[in-house]
Amino acid sequence: MTLPDRLPLFPLPDAVLFPDVYLPLHIFEQCYRALTRHALDGNKLIGMTVLRDGWQGAPGATPPIYTTGCAGTIVHHEALEDGRFNIVLQGVARFEVAAEVDDGTSYRIARVRWLAEPDATGDLAALTTVRRQIEALLLPALTRGEVQMPPRLSDQALVNAISQALDVPVLEKMALLEKPTVLTRGHALLPLLERRLIEHGGGGSVH
Repeated sequence: MTLPDRLPLFPLPDAVLFPDVYLPLHIFEQCYRALTRHALDGNKLIGMTVLRDGWQGAPGATPPIYTTGCAGTIVHHEALEDGRFNIVLQGVARFEVAAEVDDGTSYRIARVRWLAEPDATGDLAALTTVRRQIEALLLPALTRGEVQMPPRLSDQALVNAISQALDVPVLEKMALLEKPTVLTRGHALLPLLERRLIEHGGGGSVH
């Protein structure tokens, strides 16, 4: 897929999309209905971003956002009779907002710089170790049926899926998304995962 230099933005307060991971969304606001129709008629890409603290009191229609986001492609959509949509995005690639542009649309559009995640080939051994540590932490919860994990996930997909699903404050998820490689993201994920499992009274050890 050729990635464009402009993306329509869909900022939300608490939804962080990661590459390779799926995100279901219910589209009901008029401006985002228009965004969805535009995406479906074109390359199907939507730039997911996160609203900064204080967005509720921001004047006008452009509350502040974090500049790092993740583009998702619409892999499933359901158009409802009243104009709303149910869609599923699959994360494609991270980006950084270079500048927002005024194209006269009801939704926000930005020029973006794509943030390539380096090939993990040189880090395979270290990434495998991180995966084993994650699996060791999750094993008790998996055994009890409290957590379900799709089979045959790649190391990268596993790290990103757990980063997205983990119940931590949005700032901590944003810090994971901003990590430049899957390996550094995995290393940052481990203590967050261990903390959440301890708080819920379960989990194994990374040692």
